[in-house]
Amino acid sequence: EIANQVAGAFDCKANLTFKRNYPPLINDEQQTEFAAQVMKELVGNERVNTRIDPTMGAEDFAFMLLKKPGCYVFLGNGDGDHRATGHGMGPCHLHNPSYDFNDQIIPVGVNYWVRLAQTFLR
Repeated sequence: EIANQVAGAFDCKANLTFKRNYPPLINDEQQTEFAAQVMKELVGNERVNTRIDPTMGAEDFAFMLLKKPGCYVFLGNGDGDHRATGHGMGPCHLHNPSYDFNDQIIPVGVNYWVRLAQTFLR
C-alpha cells in the first residue's frame, strides 16, 4: 500500500515482487555456547554479550548453517573513539556511513579465530 501511495503521488503505478533468496540465519545452540566460551576465556565474561537481538539482514553464512551447525558471531569494533573527526559520535554497525574499522581490534579477532580452531581440534 505504501508503494502504491508513493507511486500514485507521482501519477505512477508500483509493482512489488518479494523474493526469498536467503534462508534465515539460525545459530546452533551448542556451537554458540562453544564460540562464546572461547571468547570469554580470551577477553573475560564481562566483555562478551550473548544476548544479541535478532537482526533482519540477509547473510551468505546462512547457507553454510543449512549444511553444518555453526555460529555467526559479531566482533565489537570499540566505542567509536578511534574514528577520525567528522564521522559521528560513538559506535555504529557495519554498513553505516559513519563506520570506520578499528585497526586496534585486529589482534583480538586473530587471537579469537586461532583459539577457536585450537580448542575445536583438541
